[in-house]
Amino acid sequence: MKFDNSQPIYMQIIDEFKKGIIRAELKAGDKIPSQREYAQMVKVNPNTVQRAYREMENLGMVETLRGQGTFVRAGEDKRQEMAQEMANTIIEQFISQMRSLGYEDRTILAMLEKHLEDLEEDEEVDRV
Repeated sequence: MKFDNSQPIYMQIIDEFKKGIIRAELKAGDKIPSQREYAQMVKVNPNTVQRAYREMENLGMVETLRGQGTFVRAGEDKRQEMAQEMANTIIEQFISQMRSLGYEDRTILAMLEKHLEDLEEDEEVDRV
């Protein structure tokens, strides 16, 4: 996992687990690595992982069962809620950044539509 200096590592860890749940790679009942295992996997301080896991418990994403491990708790409703929340955050950041460059909303929308059309065309070419 590659970390970004603009956001605390524990929050980036939470976001990675959220993405896994949103993409249905992690489902309710799935066991996730222990805090120690995960810290070794991503090469961060175990205290950072502990903070992330504790926060994920507070958010209702996971639950820790003493002696058994930590398991995904988020069901379909929570998955949809997290997906919408993350999408809104990304959109708000994008709009804010574009506005900070001086673009008006209509121009932002036109640029986005053009970019999506170009991507769609590229994908069609790749399929041929």
